[in-house]
Amino acid sequence: MYKRLGFSVLSALVLAACGSNGGGNVAGGGSGEFLQPGGAAANQTPTVSAIGSQSAPIGHDFALDLSSFFSDADGDALTYTVSFSPDNGDFTVQNGVITGRTAVQGSTTVSVSASDGTASVSDSFIINSDFQQTAIQQAFAGAIDISALADYETIEVPDYIQAPNQVANPVTDAGATLGRVLFYDAALSVDDTVSCSVCHRQSHGFSDPGAVSTGVEGGQTGRHSMRLINTIFSDETAFFWDERAANLEAQVTQPIRDHNEHGFSGQNGRPGFADLTTKLEAIDYYQELFAFVYGTPEVTEERMQSALAQFVNSIVSFDSRFDEGRAQVTDPFFPFPNFTADENEGKNIYMSGPEDDGAGCRRCHADPEFSVFADSGHIGVFGVAGDPTATDFTNVKSPSLRELFKPGGATNGPFMHDGSMTTMREILDHYDAIPVPADPVVRDEFMASIDPQLVQMGQVERLNLTDVEKDQIEAFLRTLTGQNVYTDPKWSDPF
Repeated sequence: MYKRLGFSVLSALVLAACGSNGGGNVAGGGSGEFLQPGGAAANQTPTVSAIGSQSAPIGHDFALDLSSFFSDADGDALTYTVSFSPDNGDFTVQNGVITGRTAVQGSTTVSVSASDGTASVSDSFIINSDFQQTAIQQAFAGAIDISALADYETIEVPDYIQAPNQVANPVTDAGATLGRVLFYDAALSVDDTVSCSVCHRQSHGFSDPGAVSTGVEGGQTGRHSMRLINTIFSDETAFFWDERAANLEAQVTQPIRDHNEHGFSGQNGRPGFADLTTKLEAIDYYQELFAFVYGTPEVTEERMQSALAQFVNSIVSFDSRFDEGRAQVTDPFFPFPNFTADENEGKNIYMSGPEDDGAGCRRCHADPEFSVFADSGHIGVFGVAGDPTATDFTNVKSPSLRELFKPGGATNGPFMHDGSMTTMREILDHYDAIPVPADPVVRDEFMASIDPQLVQMGQVERLNLTDVEKDQIEAFLRTLTGQNVYTDPKWSDPF
């Protein structure tokens, strides 16, 4: 459940292992055998060797053959009576073999009685169920420890920020941990060279310094890789520049299926997504991670989507100078005490509409989240990366304006869906006087799909900003940069 200052955090359960009672109990005669009239030995009582505590790792098949511990000197067939406490249905017994798979951390007491039809012997032991992470420890050398998970659930949300979007797949520590491994694992590409992090780099605000990104065998993306910041706080909940994915879960595996990106397209001799799930199931640390998160080691696209989306939704930025200043005022139009005069003036220009001598940026990228509003149109950039003659008017989403710049001042650009702008001044010049295509056909399509906020009286808006005002807006946008998103190890490469 979400709450204003964070998500509730699940506590880890610690199990104490219990030993067997060791000796076993015999029924049917104190000497261990029955006597016929006259003293002749007729039947020997079954015997049992001590059954020690057993381990049944969560999500993995468990099997125990009781005949390994019970025997009958006469060679009589033994029948077993077995009870489980607590009996949660995870374990069953057939023909003296206990089998099962549990998704529950804890211990089960097993009481067993073996009978040859005349006499019986009994014993009891413990099955301990815990998470297995031997392969995890070997693969990640402590960067991933499922007994001490990083805290992804507690997202501190300032009072002035809207609540996170109510998603059906909330962030959990376990799910986001698996998502982190998937995000950084090049095994999710056909040639083991490309991970999600190749196109979305932590050091670059989870975007790519290239106009487009390079995938397997030199393939390239059709658009610039969008920054992954505060996705769960976006007014628009669809994803990709053209919003073709209805939600984040639908988005995260499309690049994996893309022929030019991760390559599991099933086209031109390439393997399909089912081949990827088979590939991941054969990797020992995924057997342990999927069993840990979902109770069984099976890898499915739905499980991958859930984990990847949780990790991406956990990437948040609320530690900027803007946040520091906004927390000190009751109205965002008031001067922020930690801002310079130019930063405060840039804030006023950003937030005020053209009718008030402002730039009206707030109309599309509303503070304090700075995400683009839902149902927006294109913003006058209609090029196609790598093809100067092509047009594309379907790009109607953009990332949050937070983390446009790195903490040191360099940009996290290039910007726009085609990576056509490399500086903030280029962006501000564009919005100041958005160029309109000269070709009548292209112009008609341009005007039919441009964002209505950028049109006044049937004409594309002109802001007439001065160079000083543009500098002040840029100074303000630089205050939207934080620190944690670049340095927090829970968002870093665990390999």
